[in-house]
Amino acid sequence: MRKNLKLLIALVFSLALLNTACRSEESEFIEAPQNESLEANSRIADLLQRTAQNDGSDDNIIDNASCLDIELPVTVNVNGLEITIDSEEDLELIEDIFDEFDDDIDELEIFFPITIILADFTPVTIKNFDELEDLAEDCLGENEDDEDIECADIQYPVQASIFDTNNELIGTLSIDDDEELYLFIEDLDDTQIVTIGFPIEVILSDGTVVEASNLDQLEDILDNADDDCDEDDDNDYNDDDCENCDTELLTDVLTGCSDWYVDKLERNDMDLDEEYTGFLFSFSAEGDIEVTDGVDIFQGSWESSGSGNNMVVTINIPELPDFNDDWNLHEIEQEGDDYEVDLRLGDDRLRFESDCQ
Repeated sequence: MRKNLKLLIALVFSLALLNTACRSEESEFIEAPQNESLEANSRIADLLQRTAQNDGSDDNIIDNASCLDIELPVTVNVNGLEITIDSEEDLELIEDIFDEFDDDIDELEIFFPITIILADFTPVTIKNFDELEDLAEDCLGENEDDEDIECADIQYPVQASIFDTNNELIGTLSIDDDEELYLFIEDLDDTQIVTIGFPIEVILSDGTVVEASNLDQLEDILDNADDDCDEDDDNDYNDDDCENCDTELLTDVLTGCSDWYVDKLERNDMDLDEEYTGFLFSFSAEGDIEVTDGVDIFQGSWESSGSGNNMVVTINIPELPDFNDDWNLHEIEQEGDDYEVDLRLGDDRLRFESDCQ
């Protein structure tokens, strides 16, 4: 890819020399805008390249390395089950297998050889786990600050205009994806005069689309987006799908379904869920909880605060103290009519389920 871009730029400049020689004195030409040149090693060039850099964190559940990306498909053995990962969505299969049982040891084996893609989009063939581990050592640990900007995405295509030393337009290039943008900036030369076609749209992590009309505005947008979201650089998959959780969603789920039952309750390394077989829980939007075991009724309260992966759910049922605590919301999951609300606190777990009939 890098060689192709260099050859394309060289071709544009070569054609420019021919066109300049053949152009008559009366021919019109387009002059490079003043002070709008994209310069090598500039702040905006660095921000653009970091935004386009290959993000290796999506598949951390396989390689535990945020600066490496495994080229799919890849075959793995997960807790004794052999599966082929064909797409990013298939990574959830691994997490589902890991989460199926709480008291087992989760193991994953990669079938080599594989191809990994580095942060600069260089492909590398890996023959065994030791080679993978050696490259992974160059990555930072879980959720440590790294160079790539994952909280913003450039909307492609982006047009780049190239001018000769006389500031005359000699050609344009269409940049169609992150790899092309990264390598284009990597190959910027101090002697080149390059401008970017505006407006450019940038998609932020919350889905908001903002528009930049010049390099200064684009620099501000990308600078503000740097570390402005959870980049999900841990070794779980997608932070257990609670990135978009909020108190309103949790309230809608808990109050929209009735007859919640305890699918999992573990406190202080003791499994307690069987003690609450047949208990049904109802949650109200006003913060009340009513629990029945078919004979007795127990009253309590609940409330939630925070958002995303930092939500706290407080439960207080005086006559059922096993449930009482400030729990962290780990996941809200829906499969058909079945809902799960998974709460955790250290090694303690509380998971409610409902068929939402």
